[in-house]
Amino acid sequence: MVMLKLPVYLDYNATTPCDPRVVEAMLPYFTENFGNAASSSHYFGWQAAEAVTFAREQVAKLIGAEPNEIVFTSGATESDNLALKGVLETFAGKGNHIITSNIEHKAVLDACKHLEKQGAEITYLNVKSGGLIDLDELKAAFRPTTILVAIMYANNEIGTIMPMKEIAAIAKEKEVFVFTDATQAVGKIPLDVNKDGIELMAFSSHKIYGPKGVGALYVRRKDPRVKLTAQVDGGGHERGMRSGTLNVPGIVGFGKACEIAMNEMKDAHEKAKKMRDKLENALLDIDESYLNGSKENRLPHVANIGFKYVNGDALIGGLRNIAVSSTSACSSASMEPSHVLKAIGLSDELVNSSLRFSLGRFTTEEEIDYAIEQVTNTIKNLREFSASTLKK
Repeated sequence: MVMLKLPVYLDYNATTPCDPRVVEAMLPYFTENFGNAASSSHYFGWQAAEAVTFAREQVAKLIGAEPNEIVFTSGATESDNLALKGVLETFAGKGNHIITSNIEHKAVLDACKHLEKQGAEITYLNVKSGGLIDLDELKAAFRPTTILVAIMYANNEIGTIMPMKEIAAIAKEKEVFVFTDATQAVGKIPLDVNKDGIELMAFSSHKIYGPKGVGALYVRRKDPRVKLTAQVDGGGHERGMRSGTLNVPGIVGFGKACEIAMNEMKDAHEKAKKMRDKLENALLDIDESYLNGSKENRLPHVANIGFKYVNGDALIGGLRNIAVSSTSACSSASMEPSHVLKAIGLSDELVNSSLRFSLGRFTTEEEIDYAIEQVTNTIKNLREFSASTLKK
């Protein structure tokens, strides 16, 4: 029998622990192989550059790209900013209009707000109750000045997977680039930038059991070729798109994490879905509980569930030994209610009483059983307390 270790972590969409195999791959690049990948005149630099080249191949392979289409960044937030601002600056002569959705990650939404202050025009598409955009609404949003469609691949709060192939096909007819923040999708579900018709894609290492502080932006090189204006100047690293000394240990770890994700994706998908469904079905048996978002078009490891007549803060406070989330990690820093749950039409009451459960590689059946028991009992106790208080 496996011993249950507390607390239980069910917040894998916020971040993941480094896989021990990733840590093992990284360690030599902190001490023995410590060279700067830009030092081209000696062995230490060559060794670091070789490691970066190999990692670039590993990252590219996971998404069906070419290695020279991968630009390393500090993470998906930087990648989002580089894509949005870089495209707008480069193609300012063609237009200044970007189409996005109102459930994007804050890194995209905040970057768009910044661009609006500088004269850009942004269309924010609404989503249906399941979290999907309306493709007819997308078609109607194009203007002669549209230069980019920025739609996330999979939502970080409800797990909804967008129809990227259809979105890209519509954009291609208009000769407009497609950018997607695929941070939650990469490594979890199969995707291919060429089959999907994507020109720009952001993703992050720490969501797939790699280290924090490193990510990538895929930038298509041909058919069509995408050019970006750099947002960080100084040395011309990463083909002139992102200057700065490369984080060699982080990049090595990122590459290893991508390799593992690719090799183990099918089994991980099946395991996560099986446990997610067990957790979800049990929690939806609780009276007045509701699944938020689409049941079909979503990631295999995510369940966002609302519980009526329960205060969300009190619920999380009662689950002291379970790490879950009431919103995305980035949004929770500002203590705002979930813009995603509001966008899909939830009432304030249900928004404030919803929890996101996100499972991962190291989640166990024992942890799921514990979570079911604790959530069920906590909701029962809170409702009973609330009812007794009202009687007084």
